[in-house]
Amino acid sequence: MIEIPEAELLRKGKMTKSPFDMTIEEEKEWQIQKQAEAKAFLFSIGQPLVYEKDGIMIAEYADGRIKRIR
Repeated sequence: MIEIPEAELLRKGKMTKSPFDMTIEEEKEWQIQKQAEAKAFLFSIGQPLVYEKDGIMIAEYADGRIKRIR
């Protein structure tokens, strides 16, 4: 049996560059990508994306519905 070192099995995060080393353009692109990934993850587990827009809490669902929470 071949034993694989734990360090080779674990991978933390997907970033290839630290935010501290990014240009402004790279950071903006990274933020947009992270938002899209968070939205896709929430929808994949059946949860809405909840955020504030113009002082109103909004829930956005995978089917496109947008519902005012309060």
